[in-house]
Amino acid sequence: MRRGPLVVIGDTLLDIDLVGTIDRLCPDGPVPVIEDVREHARAGGAGLVATLATRLAGQKAVLITALGDDRYGERLRELLGRYADVVPMRLRGETARKTRVRAAGRSVVRIDEGDGRLVAGAVDEAVVAAVGAAAAVLVADYGRGVAGHRGLRRLLTELPPGVPIVYDPHPRGATPLRGARLVTPNRAEARAFARARPAGGGSYSLGQAAADARALVSRWRAAGVAVTLGEGGALLSVGEDIPFVVPAPALGDGMDACGAGDCFAAAAALALRDGCLLTEAVTEAVHSASAFVASGGPRGALARTADLGHEAGRDAWDVVRAVRERGGKIVAAGGCFDLLHAGHVSLLCQARALGDCLVVCLNSDASVRSLKGAGRPVVGEEDRAQVLAALDSVDAVLIFADRAPGRLIERLRPDVWVKGGDYAPADLVEAETVRRYGGEVVLVPYLDGRSTSRLVERTRMSEPGGGGEAA
Repeated sequence: MRRGPLVVIGDTLLDIDLVGTIDRLCPDGPVPVIEDVREHARAGGAGLVATLATRLAGQKAVLITALGDDRYGERLRELLGRYADVVPMRLRGETARKTRVRAAGRSVVRIDEGDGRLVAGAVDEAVVAAVGAAAAVLVADYGRGVAGHRGLRRLLTELPPGVPIVYDPHPRGATPLRGARLVTPNRAEARAFARARPAGGGSYSLGQAAADARALVSRWRAAGVAVTLGEGGALLSVGEDIPFVVPAPALGDGMDACGAGDCFAAAAALALRDGCLLTEAVTEAVHSASAFVASGGPRGALARTADLGHEAGRDAWDVVRAVRERGGKIVAAGGCFDLLHAGHVSLLCQARALGDCLVVCLNSDASVRSLKGAGRPVVGEEDRAQVLAALDSVDAVLIFADRAPGRLIERLRPDVWVKGGDYAPADLVEAETVRRYGGEVVLVPYLDGRSTSRLVERTRMSEPGGGGEAA
């Protein structure tokens, strides 16, 4: 069942990553020389929260935010249009932007620019309608005025009790709304809001987190406060003596944790919208934030956009373009990939080893039915795309609706087109398209005995009345 929208309210920034390589130091000073720089832009702040919420839910979030009329604001409008239904408010000043220079998987420097803030005044009818239609609200405060707008806050206080409000606060922002279902400060914010002294030696014990959260539940009259603890997971207090703690899965060193708090808040808000308890929502949020960090942070997570189906395919083109700009080789493989099995995984791993980027061209549901008949696919296109995108060997997924991927290949123009060795060369109708523009077609070894059709048949035979023994 499709639920009502999550409405995200807050300040949107333009985040820019300049990613390059470091091979030497500058001769006139001990600073690194960064070369082969590539730019990656995305919506930050509440814009990133809305993007992540859309990615998690497979349904566009509604974003109420202030956008400027400068070229950076226009770029944000373009970026946000892919992922959110934007309800704009007026911004005075220059669009805020944060530029991170990164190399070797780490940030070298961050440059903050732009003084834009929300223009005060009455909210218009579009904002009123958006808030009134919300199934849940997430306030992502970045200290630039949107979360503190009096008209918006009054609208939120008038929402029915059944509409959960999650509030992600900021040290320079507004005070969280009284009565919020969940407030999600990080440990530094919790210390500051609780007016507690910094933890000695830079440590922050669970006991301190519990005390801070308990105090904030009382101060903000919140149903719960979840203090995010980075690699330590999160601690939830509902004002009682014993807190609820969700440890985070162990992750490797050097992971990009930028945006993890945004992902945490978005996942928690969606879980509460869907009727989860606070403990269930915080558990889901920790797991989602950990997966987000493991996927490479904002760049890695948003590059894998297949879980949004056709709409998200646009970002797959960004991945391809970035690889081409640095002279990399594009490899593509196609198929239905219905009930992913070891044969598929082996093929994709071999394909990825042939170049610098692997794009999977995935048959849509209608395309699979035309090829395989009624009853197929067993798994829908969005779920198939999401499973494929989660594989380390896969960099991007594009869904096509035709029986064969010829038109998509013509646009993608991969350097290498890969199929499994179970195909005969005469069966590859797309080979002529690939060779016409100068690409290569190759077959790779395929594991014998692995077949989705056999898996489906075996499953049906094992069902009661299916003609075989029940498994």
